[in-house]
Amino acid sequence: MDVPFTDIDRLYIDGRWEAVAGRDAVLNPATEAVIGEAPVGDAAAAQAAIAAARRAFDSGPWPRMTMAARGEVMRRMHAAFLARRERIAALIIAEVGCAQGITYAMQVDVPLAHLLSALDHASRDDSVRLPIETVADPMNPAGPRIIGGTTVVREPVGVVAGITGYNFPFLLNLAKIVPALLAGNTLVLKPSPFTPYSALLCGEVADEIGLPPGVLNVVTGGPDVGNLLTTDPRVDLVSFTGSEGVGAAIMAQAAPTLKRVHLELGGKSALIVRADADVEKAALSAVAILSVNCGQGCALLTRLLVHNSVRPAFVAVAKAVAASWKIGDPADPGVLMGPLIREQQRAKVERFIQTGRDEGARLVHGGGRPAGLDKGYFTDLTLFDDVRNDMTIAQEEIFGPVGAVIGFDTDDEAIAISNDSRFGLNGGIVTADAATAYEMALQIRAGSVAINGGTGKMSYAPIGGYKRSGIGREYGPDWLREYQHEKSIFYPIGR
Repeated sequence: MDVPFTDIDRLYIDGRWEAVAGRDAVLNPATEAVIGEAPVGDAAAAQAAIAAARRAFDSGPWPRMTMAARGEVMRRMHAAFLARRERIAALIIAEVGCAQGITYAMQVDVPLAHLLSALDHASRDDSVRLPIETVADPMNPAGPRIIGGTTVVREPVGVVAGITGYNFPFLLNLAKIVPALLAGNTLVLKPSPFTPYSALLCGEVADEIGLPPGVLNVVTGGPDVGNLLTTDPRVDLVSFTGSEGVGAAIMAQAAPTLKRVHLELGGKSALIVRADADVEKAALSAVAILSVNCGQGCALLTRLLVHNSVRPAFVAVAKAVAASWKIGDPADPGVLMGPLIREQQRAKVERFIQTGRDEGARLVHGGGRPAGLDKGYFTDLTLFDDVRNDMTIAQEEIFGPVGAVIGFDTDDEAIAISNDSRFGLNGGIVTADAATAYEMALQIRAGSVAINGGTGKMSYAPIGGYKRSGIGREYGPDWLREYQHEKSIFYPIGR
């Protein structure tokens, strides 16, 4: 069966589809079948995209339109994406290998909801008029005083380079496109080589809705393209989602030109299960979270901090749930967990699992590859108990479905373990005492904490990291501020 959008064989630059010489096979990670030969950009294509974005910002209409006018265009973008919902989901199932339930709910519907919420917030975006002041005239101190005011206006930063990962490609691409464009910037979008079509389809939509040339440019490619985007002085801001190591490299590359940098990086987030928690629900939830996109999610709760009085019961239930979890090709709607993205990622996960064994953690479930799945980059749901927080599997982001159960005896100990990490992206607390959980959440050094599963809706909440989990915030009422300058305009009144 043909996979939607895999017929796109050109890059979208300056409002046109541009041919490139390079091609690269894109694999379905569940079957290892080639779903398409995607165009691969090079430094010349990146140069052309940057030049187009620069022209569109410096002399094009987009930055000079009102927020309301840009919002109308972005509403057309939402409608165009919504009309492609089923096809986008089919692409992600094949391109990412994500289970269908997760794909529709988190990979497609959530980013579209973020787009609408950004439009709602943008409708309230306006200049700020500061209080009127009277001061002595510095040129004539003994003369009449001066009365004046200040207006603070928000303006787009300029040309943005958006560099995205493979795990939630449509979500991550929209997380760059929506705030950058709505704020009036122009954008060069570079996707992961593993998931190029989830970005190239955005060029199709830009064409359909009449986005001005150069406002959105989509360029695929490897490190040569990425390095140019992070070092070229014509780029004003780099927004990156991916690993902490690459994020640190991007900061270093951007430093000589003093670019603004927005980073959403890795995590090693902790789920705290207190003694009064519903253990069965907590264990089921923990396994479900570990399995999301085969554990390839930066905000997933992979450190399972469980009160020692309920830890044996928690582990027993989690083991039983994991054993019943259906793993396989996500083309089957009954599958709950698909494969990892590529063989090198599976090899990395397997090295971490072996390290966990070598360091003395007790393997409770998994640790290998599911039986009967000879094709595809599948791995078991894996659960360790008796984990110390200083072990490698408790400190490193594995990016696979591997959970580490760590015991604790007091709330203060749980908070200390949660914070004993170089990451600080997410957290969770399960308890019958929500008030205590709220007080604990205030002490956890992470960008978000969900109490008893949270609200289930994030469209209006800012998300981002502490420490090495990133810089800046995505979503929420101040999302556009990450892509805007503030300018103070001072003026006299009455003359």
